[in-house]
Amino acid sequence: QWEKALELLNSMPGRGVKPNINNYNAVISACEKGGQCEKTLELFNSMLDRGVKLNVNSYNAAIRACEKGGQWEKALE
Repeated sequence: QWEKALELLNSMPGRGVKPNINNYNAVISACEKGGQCEKTLELFNSMLDRGVKLNVNSYNAAIRACEKGGQWEKALE
């Protein structure tokens, strides 16, 4: 259900709610579990662009997504 999680995250600002690290990590985890390596990395990079302070959970989910997607090299970037 990564699509629904991403949709909810994207709808938050329009509803006056600023997404926080927990919201982002939940969606990153959903994308990772859904085998969405590219989406996970897009979201990870958008967190950086938006100034969201990443934590160990953010990095772990991104690394797992790369591994599951057979793109472990991206985890090294």
